[in-house]
Amino acid sequence: MPINEQAQNKEVADLEAVLQSGFRFAYSLTHHRQDAEDLVQRAWVRLHRRYLGCESQALMFTTLRNLFYDDCRRAKIVPFTTLDDEEAAPSAEEALDHAPGVQGDLEVMLGFLEIAEREALYLNRVEGFTAAEIGELTGRSRNTVLGILARAHRKLRDAAKRDSAADSKSQTASSS
Repeated sequence: MPINEQAQNKEVADLEAVLQSGFRFAYSLTHHRQDAEDLVQRAWVRLHRRYLGCESQALMFTTLRNLFYDDCRRAKIVPFTTLDDEEAAPSAEEALDHAPGVQGDLEVMLGFLEIAEREALYLNRVEGFTAAEIGELTGRSRNTVLGILARAHRKLRDAAKRDSAADSKSQTASSS
């Protein structure tokens, strides 16, 4: 294989990796497959026009995040809730009735989180970024990112506890 062709194949593989991780990040923000696909496409077009491509995962993530928040502002759907506002989230029993199975359970659990919490959790757990790196990407301080991650973990733990309590109640009722 000629050197030129090898270099081109490597560039294509690198681009595919950036786009795939970009899609996963966009999905963590939008929580909707088609919206994530649209967001990645718009980000790619913007980066291609400005830089004639995208080689950096950080640049792709920053562009995706900026486009997402621009969309939220435009549609005026950015949720503002207090830290103690637990009533707005549906109960685990109601949510699980609509989406059974492991994938459904995961979707329901992530639905309990705010956008910033899903974003930080994705960047930390899936992409492996540290709190300081997430802070640089999102324009937040390290301590703020740590607080967001702790709140996300607490919400997921609480949702899992509610889910297991609901399961044990239903098993008790069915065995009676």
